[in-house]
Amino acid sequence: MTGLAAAATTVAPESTQQAIGYPTLFLLVLIGALVPVVPTGALVSSAAVVAFHQTAPFSLALVFVTASAAAFLGDAALYWLGRRGMRSKNGSRWLETIRSRAPEDRLGQAQEKLAEHGVAVLVLSRLVPAGRIPIMLACLMANWPMRRFARGNLPACLAWAVTYQLIGILGGSLFKEPWEGVVAAVALTVVISAAPSLWRRVRKTRTA
Repeated sequence: MTGLAAAATTVAPESTQQAIGYPTLFLLVLIGALVPVVPTGALVSSAAVVAFHQTAPFSLALVFVTASAAAFLGDAALYWLGRRGMRSKNGSRWLETIRSRAPEDRLGQAQEKLAEHGVAVLVLSRLVPAGRIPIMLACLMANWPMRRFARGNLPACLAWAVTYQLIGILGGSLFKEPWEGVVAAVALTVVISAAPSLWRRVRKTRTA
């Protein structure tokens, strides 16, 4: 009886975390794909830290499946909404959201890369901070069908989920306490996300 009680106290918190955590992760990553202001990379890394410290089998695999599926479905939904806006005379709120997140200079670069490398650019766009939306808009302006975009976006979402999960595993392996690993993983993702914009500012300052 004592062993069963101890097992229950060990399993219950993890089972509760999984019952709440995976649906929450899915929902937040899905929303982050539709509304490009939610730091989805940090969410995946934090979830990976928690999964790394759990004893339940396949916790990291479930984080990977949940995050990649949510990212893929969110991207597909946003692209579909963007295509509807492109066909509409008055556009749409979603299309305007996409355009507002893609400055003219970055859009021009995205169109050039898309014309040169095709579907392969989608994979890199997911890994480069703030690179997803300009490439998506370039695909919309090139009138890519939904099937072609989805075919390129699937490996992009898988690579994205693996990358940020590895950041979380790194943070989790460096610290004994999960919260310490979460802080480290979030800090690292913030640095990675901010680095490209800081580099562009430095380049502009040097050019000026």
